[in-house]
Amino acid sequence: MRGAVSPFAGYVCRSCAASIRNPRKPLQIRRASSFADLKSARFSAFFFDNLRWSPVCKAPSASRTSPVPSQSVRGHSVDAVYSPSAETSVRSFREAQVLTPRRLAKIYWQLSKSSLTVLVALTAMSGVALCPLPTTVPVLLSTALGTAFCSASANAFNQIQEVPYDAQMARTRNRPLVRRAISPLHATGFAVATGIAGPALLWTMVNPTTALLGAANIALYAGAYTYLKRKSTVNTWIGSVVGGIPPLMGWTACGGSLLPSSSQSFELVLPSFMTSLSSIPTDLALADNPLAPLALFLLLYSWQFPHFNGLSYLVRESYAQAGYRMLCVLDPHKNATVALRHALLLVPATSILMPLSGLTTWAFALTSLVPHAICVEAAYRFWKHGGEKQARKVFQHSLWYLPVLLGLMMFHKRGMDWGSWLSFGSDSTEEGEATTTPA
Repeated sequence: MRGAVSPFAGYVCRSCAASIRNPRKPLQIRRASSFADLKSARFSAFFFDNLRWSPVCKAPSASRTSPVPSQSVRGHSVDAVYSPSAETSVRSFREAQVLTPRRLAKIYWQLSKSSLTVLVALTAMSGVALCPLPTTVPVLLSTALGTAFCSASANAFNQIQEVPYDAQMARTRNRPLVRRAISPLHATGFAVATGIAGPALLWTMVNPTTALLGAANIALYAGAYTYLKRKSTVNTWIGSVVGGIPPLMGWTACGGSLLPSSSQSFELVLPSFMTSLSSIPTDLALADNPLAPLALFLLLYSWQFPHFNGLSYLVRESYAQAGYRMLCVLDPHKNATVALRHALLLVPATSILMPLSGLTTWAFALTSLVPHAICVEAAYRFWKHGGEKQARKVFQHSLWYLPVLLGLMMFHKRGMDWGSWLSFGSDSTEEGEATTTPA
């Protein structure tokens, strides 16, 4: 017995007519993630010609053999015919804005991912501020500006490659390249210019080591990280390495070394009750301890996981829609486990390794326990319950945790005499009295 002929068979190619006459039942595919509900995704909004097509209106009394009064143009279509009356008029399009210098600067600011670039520059400056080696203001400013250029280049290259995927996510749909505020060629020119200016500035004004670290960060973020986002969950670990490099750039900008040499060794600064105060290194050669940049790197590296894993869980539906291979999509429980694991790792990496390397005094080990306890407790609840409320708490705590910890490190920096700063007025008064007293 012949199957019933579909009324749509006249509007498709011959190779598809057979599958329309005898449609197969759709396979029941198990969804990869538990959050994927049956919300209707309106993908038709991404096609420009949808307004020119209208559904077929067939009268119930029409014969099956009578042809449907339609006009099939612009390729084959199913259940749709071309409607000239639905042509989009010129008035429905918004007039393109002229790229004034102010608007162009705003677009460049968005291409650079301004919030991320400012954070990267600040972490690089924290490496300069925490380094016990002497430095100058021009080196500090050049390090901040060169690091900002490197970050802007990496973010611009990232957006150039992810335009089709950014268009599918609500939180990235308003980026300049997606809304066509700037051409891809223009964006590429900006990325190349900043990618050359950043390492060049660091090479000439700072040192070659810092410039090479900046160029490596561009390659890791715009190359390996962006490519692996749709290939493997390893992208999160690569992104954390990218976040841990800026404080190393600040350390090397002051002349600090990253690896021990023949004339250097790992000097351990023990608490005062375990050794005498005279064993604390005061020489600049001893102050350049390779344990210090390792501690700075671990701080930024491990902080990335509670911060990003909490945020990614909140927007996991968008990541799944764009096809990104994130732990929050493929394995939500492991996503929370990794966040808890690195929240616990931050405790010894900062409260023990920082004073042990000589960066801070051992008082930092006590004062830093309070922010550690708050963040670990939030990460534990996220691991135990795995809800969006707990994920939002982890993300919110990560926002204040990093600046608070960096501030505590500056306050407890070894060699900083904050007491003399606070009593500056009294010291000057005593000095003045001493100069007026006759011998």
